[in-house]
Amino acid sequence: MRTIPERESLVIEFKSDERRLSDEELIAAVVCLTNTEGGHIYVGVEDDGRITGLHSAHQNSTTLAAMIANRTNPPVSVRVTMLIEENKTVASIEVPRSNRLVATSEGLLQRRRIQGDGTPQCVPFYPHEFASRQSDLGMLDYSALPILGATLEDLDPLERERLRQLIERYSGDRTLVGLSDEEIEGALGLVRHEDSRRVPTVAGLLFLGREFALRQHLPTHEVAFQLLSGTEVRVNDFYRTPLLKTFERIMEQFTARIEEQEIHVGLFRVPIPNYDTRSFREAFVNALVHRDYTRLGAVHVRWEQDSISMSNPGGFVEGVTVDNILVTEPRPRNPVLADAVKRIGLAERTGRGVDLIYQGLLRYGRPAPDYRRSSAQSVIVALSGGSADIGLLRLVLNEERRTQGVLPVNSLIALSLLWRERRTDTPSLANAIQRDESVARNTLELLVEAGLVVAHGIKKGRTYTLSPSVYRETGQPEAYVRQAGFDPIQQEQMVLRFVKEHGQISRKDAQNLCVLGPFQATRLLHRLVDAGELRMVGERKATRYVRV
Repeated sequence: MRTIPERESLVIEFKSDERRLSDEELIAAVVCLTNTEGGHIYVGVEDDGRITGLHSAHQNSTTLAAMIANRTNPPVSVRVTMLIEENKTVASIEVPRSNRLVATSEGLLQRRRIQGDGTPQCVPFYPHEFASRQSDLGMLDYSALPILGATLEDLDPLERERLRQLIERYSGDRTLVGLSDEEIEGALGLVRHEDSRRVPTVAGLLFLGREFALRQHLPTHEVAFQLLSGTEVRVNDFYRTPLLKTFERIMEQFTARIEEQEIHVGLFRVPIPNYDTRSFREAFVNALVHRDYTRLGAVHVRWEQDSISMSNPGGFVEGVTVDNILVTEPRPRNPVLADAVKRIGLAERTGRGVDLIYQGLLRYGRPAPDYRRSSAQSVIVALSGGSADIGLLRLVLNEERRTQGVLPVNSLIALSLLWRERRTDTPSLANAIQRDESVARNTLELLVEAGLVVAHGIKKGRTYTLSPSVYRETGQPEAYVRQAGFDPIQQEQMVLRFVKEHGQISRKDAQNLCVLGPFQATRLLHRLVDAGELRMVGERKATRYVRV
């Protein structure tokens, strides 16, 4: 089996070595990868993926690694492995992602990007792009930089008053209210002292700047609100106003389109919005705070038939991915901007706003926020709307009323998974909550103690379903019997009857027939083999069980 990838990508580069690859070209490729996402260079492979092998000058892996370190600045430490593919030797050079800008010893600075046709390309790394790269790596807070050429006259007194009003409205840091204009601007990092004069920072101009000053000094700032009906764009508004004013305008657009229905839960009437206000607000504020203000492009809010999507220029910052967004520590691209937004009260102060986004969707029985369309160029999140799942909502509300508290995100994800899939196990939940299996197991066992979930089986074969009381209260008492399955004797008789009628049975057949997990199905079949009822034939995926 071939171990070398078939084609190039953002993190895979092929280099032909038939005519001896020059040191300069190899070093340039290393610099290109390390200044982007890192990756692998395969020397001895053509651009089309054909393996042609290494030149004799590149057969020594230690010499190759030393040459790369000596000719990069700062030195890049790579790992070189010699591979044998199709009876030819190929050098696999593992290039780490650098947390600093790296150039060749001759001063060449490059980065990697994907072209419109999907193929990778190395392009010059220009000085104006340095700030964006350093912000991604957490080495520079662009929002804290003073804007050369801007003055205090570029700040709008009306926006200062708006800031104070929002602190009151959203229960922000009350200590800010009693401060003077100069003190509040200093406390939030909106103005800095430069050469004995006060100069607005990027964050200061974004919050308080007059519109003409924003256009002049921060032309990258723009927010778009679009209302789509199929392919028709019914609303297409663009804002280049200060952030707080823009925030209010977008929230007005959102609030005007919120629809609610009511249900009775016990003695209470509970409103059910088509979109949760707090989830929307957190997602929108995240887009404003975490966008890359060195890049052109607008923060887009698109309201479609059954979802709202938000996108912002700039991918996830270093260390944050779609697969760890629930658990990674908060890492804002613009720390001063993020801190100011939290102190004003517009965002969750703990930095865990993503939890609120999840809660606002899951408690209504809607899918979790979807970040899968995000890329290195932008972060995109989709919030599902439409009809709520009333059964799951009642379950959540009753439990929250019983405990006098809000269900944690992990518990909401577990209940949502069980409600949708009917049965789950520890590995499946661990994947959903982005944590290890011990946390997932603890989450499920706490729900078992609360009477919401029932466990079936032991150890690795342990699976979970919603409890009989949950199904009973939601008008589905028969659903529990279907999910809980049958007792061992019934399971054995069902398997034997299946084999009698069909001649054989697979583990997958046993899972579906008896409503079991894979480990439980395997144990059931092995029990029948040990009892002399069945005989195992085949191996691995081809394994089948037949009558003795």
